[in-house]
Parts: sequence; C-alpha cells; structure tokens
Amino acid sequence: MTNHRAIALVFAVHGAVAGTLSTRIPWLQEHLDLTPDVLGLILLCQPVGAFVAMPMAGRLAHRLGGRTATRLMLALWCACLALPALAPSPPWLAAIFLLYGMAAGTCDVVMNSQALVLERRLGRSIIAGLHGMWCVGSLAAGGVGVLAAHLGIDARVHLAVVSAVLLVVGGLAGRGLAANESSEGVPAPRRFALPSRAILAVGLVGFCGTFAEGASANWAAVYVTAVASAGPGVAAATYTVFMLCMAATRLVGDRFVRWMGAVAVVRGGGIVAVAGGVLVVAGRTPWVCMAGFALVGVGVAVVVPLVFAAAGGAGVTPGEGVAGVATITYLSGLIAPAVTGWAAGALSYPAAFAMITAIVAGMTLLAGALRPRPAGAVAQDRQLEPMAG
Repeated sequence: MTNHRAIALVFAVHGAVAGTLSTRIPWLQEHLDLTPDVLGLILLCQPVGAFVAMPMAGRLAHRLGGRTATRLMLALWCACLALPALAPSPPWLAAIFLLYGMAAGTCDVVMNSQALVLERRLGRSIIAGLHGMWCVGSLAAGGVGVLAAHLGIDARVHLAVVSAVLLVVGGLAGRGLAANESSEGVPAPRRFALPSRAILAVGLVGFCGTFAEGASANWAAVYVTAVASAGPGVAAATYTVFMLCMAATRLVGDRFVRWMGAVAVVRGGGIVAVAGGVLVVAGRTPWVCMAGFALVGVGVAVVVPLVFAAAGGAGVTPGEGVAGVATITYLSGLIAPAVTGWAAGALSYPAAFAMITAIVAGMTLLAGALRPRPAGAVAQDRQLEPMAG
C-alpha cells in the first residue's frame, strides 16, 4: 500500500466512525429516555472535547512522531465508537462523548499533519481529495447504519462490530504510512498551541467556510420544510445532495488547486457559494432551495482542506499550524448551528441564510490569507510571540 493510499484510507476510516455513530443517535435517545434538551447538551460534549484537546495535538505528534501518533489516535477513535451504546446513564454518556470528541479532534489534527507532510513530499496538492475520502467513508458508513437501524439491529451490537472492523482496517492503513520523520533540530511545538497572528488570518477564512458548512448541514432539511413546504423525503434529499456535492467537489478539488492555486479556488468557490445562498434566500420552492444548497456545498467544499494546508506552512511544524487553525474551525462548527437557529427564531429562516451568505462573501474577500508565506516569516513570528506553554 502506497503512502497516499494509506493516508486516504485513514481519512475514510475517520469519516466512517463519525458516519456510523450519527445514525444511532435516535437509539441512544430512546434507550436512555433523553429529552431533546438533554440530548443537545450531551452532543455538545463532543465538539467541546475536540476544542480542548486539539491545541495539544501538535506536541503529541512531535513527541511520538506523525505516523505513530496517527496510528494511536485513529485506534482510540475507532475504539471509542463502541462506548456510547454501553453508557448506563446520561452523565456517563456525556463523559463518553467528551472522550469521543477529544479522540476525534486529536486524530483530526495528526492525520491532517501527516497528510501535509506527504503533500510536500509529492510536490502537489492532495489534501482536498483526502477530505473527499472522509466524506465517502462517512456516507458509506451512514448507509450501513441506516440499514442496521431499519433491520432493528441493537446499537450495542452494531457499534461494537463496526468498531472492531474499523480498528482492523485503520491498523492496516497505519502500517502503510510513511515512517516517522526525525524531529532532531526542530523546535518542539508549544504544549498548548494558541494560534499565531498568521494562523489567525488563515483561520478566519476557515471560520467563514466552516460556518456556512455547519449551518447548511444542520439546517438544510429544516429550511426547505419551513420555507418551501417540502415533504420529509425531499427534506432528507436536500441534506444528502448537499453532502454529495461536497464529497464530489473535494474528490476533484486538487486538480483545480494545481491549475489555479489555492487562493483562486477559494475565491471561485466563494462566488459559487454566494450564488447558492442567493437561491436559498430567494427561492420558495423545494427544488430551487435544493439547487441553492448544492451550490453552497460545491462552493465551501475545499475551504477547510486548503485552510489546513495553508496553516501547515504557517506554523513551526505542520502539527502546530493545523492544531491552531483546527481550533478555530471547530469553534465555528460549534456555534454555527446555534447562531443560525437564533437568527431564524428572531428574524426568519431566509434572514438567517442571508447572514450566512454575507459570511461566505467575507470568506471570498479574505482568501488572500492562504498565499504561501515567505521563507523565514514563520521563525520570525515564533521569536516575536510569547510562549504558551
């Protein structure tokens, strides 16, 4: 197995874990008799755990080596999949989701860092396609989960079996990763890597793209139901179309990056997403709104991968840069669904998505932050900024 195929499989396995658990949330709610507000608080534990753990991931990769850290954290992430169904009470489930989020976020950082090391070695963009493989893994595992739920398979059995299978597949993928690079002469990342000024600029682009992605993924089905009077089938199809457009765009996105460059691709994607946002806001029929969400998915699909790539070059090590910007994007993903809901409640659904369209327009204007930094600028930033641990 080549290094490229191995890291692609790692991304697919990571996505498969996320896609599998998402299909069994209704079972968890029924099994523990959770009210919607309690379930919401429990689900919040996952991004909180990721947000807390991500800044420390760069240090972990430096100490263990990128290959070892990726294999270890992917195994932990796969193993955590079996735990939620075993929770005896809501407090235990909250603690498990906190651990689950910490494993997810840390694995996210180290595998993206490993991908960027390979990308530099190959001398061509591969990061967008790898994130496309994450979508493929999530969609495939989600389909299996829907089938398992439809057949009435107990979630404890389903999650345990999938966890074991993914542990094996993830272990095989990890064996194909490039050997750990020597860290001799490379300064250790800070124990808790707060974003530098350069990473904050890159992260702001990621914040805008992730905000639009998170809001659309969580609210697309609700939007077409409330605004366009869509039925349950069309509402579900709107979310599926959005995700499929993101996955397909990521799988071919690297070709456009090699041809046009990251800045032009993000700006072009921003224009497409703004056009989609206009359709969503102005449309009052299900198919127009669905087309709008499809364009939003195409437009923001490669923003996060390219933001990670730019951040990997803005930090002292790829791990530190990715950890800093991932913290910002996870914060965006954490607040986007809630802010969208508040705006929709206070104003209207179209007004909320008009706000999101404006945020995407801002991302288009800020895309220049993704240009590669001059040699020596990163080291200079490190000398000027205070240590964070």
